[in-house]
Amino acid sequence: MNEPLHKRKGSFVGTVKAVLWGFLGVRRNADYQNDIAKLNPLHLVAVGIGMAFLFVLALILLVNWVAG
Repeated sequence: MNEPLHKRKGSFVGTVKAVLWGFLGVRRNADYQNDIAKLNPLHLVAVGIGMAFLFVLALILLVNWVAG
């Protein structure tokens, strides 16, 4: 039987890799299914929000540097 969502323990590196692949929009179906089975959805959301924040911050810094 499947483990409850809040008790799944995926690695931090695995979660970051899954979010990065999600940002790119390319992922094999087998890898996607593996992520769904192993990773905690709350960790995915937290890492996704953090990486989106870092991406926006990097864009702001790049624009300020270029326009500088």
